Amino acid sequence: MLVGLRREYGRFITSGSQLLLVLVGARIGTPTGWAVSTGLIATISMAAWVSTYRRARSIDDTPTSKVASAAQGYVELCGRGHALDGLPVVSPVSQFPCLWYRFITERRDSDNKWRRDSSGQSDASFILDDGSGQCLIDTDGAEILVSRKETWTQGEYRHTEWRLIDNDPIYALGQFFTQGSVDLQLDREEDVKALLVEWKKDAKELIKRFDLDGNGELDLREWELARAQARREVERMHNEQRQAGELHTMRLPPDGRLYLISNLPPDKLGRRYRLWSLAHLLIFFGALAGLAVALKSAA
Repeated sequence: MLVGLRREYGRFITSGSQLLLVLVGARIGTPTGWAVSTGLIATISMAAWVSTYRRARSIDDTPTSKVASAAQGYVELCGRGHALDGLPVVSPVSQFPCLWYRFITERRDSDNKWRRDSSGQSDASFILDDGSGQCLIDTDGAEILVSRKETWTQGEYRHTEWRLIDNDPIYALGQFFTQGSVDLQLDREEDVKALLVEWKKDAKELIKRFDLDGNGELDLREWELARAQARREVERMHNEQRQAGELHTMRLPPDGRLYLISNLPPDKLGRRYRLWSLAHLLIFFGALAGLAVALKSAA
């Protein structure tokens, strides 16, 4: 069973609303009541078809990129998931270390029916590694689909938990951006001056390094040698800063496009949304047929 979060709730709400409208129409039992119910079902189904079709197209039309060479913007990544800084998230229900979790706890009532007692999900980020580089996956606002589900009972409580665990295959579709080298404001000349000032504080060591003729002082040629060495060291430090400061991140697209995280491959995800799209389209045409019959009966 697959479970989606946030935006995915819309699918269950849509299906529940359609069923409820059928029951309302049957309860009213008049042509007018059926016309209103089937008209609303058709409207909901069309909106659901548009939503699922767009999701399928987003998955199918976005090629997989590598972290190291991905363009800034809307991209698709595939890799393995790892905990941030080696510290896994721990589920409060199962105490199982993971990358992400969602749980629902139900309690058996006096009528022997399960009623929701509590629920929750993690919001911690984790790392996607595709071999070419690492990307921080921000789960905030994401639609998360996972195939790993466990259900168990403890006394009068029933727990259901979905998890992404370390080294899971991870598919991510969202807004990719790199923060680091392009954002660093590095001034080579100013840093060279600062480094030379620092060297001058230890004049004995400075002369030892660059006094080629051994006369105890630096002439113009020797001072230029010191400046050249300072430029090389500053350039090396800048390169290290650019590499160390680079951070790839994926997050919710600002334009409202699909932000999807899953442990399923993209072909299965695309197929799933296409099937849901077809189902909503069939319901739409069925509702239109029902609407036509109801309007004819009401006339």
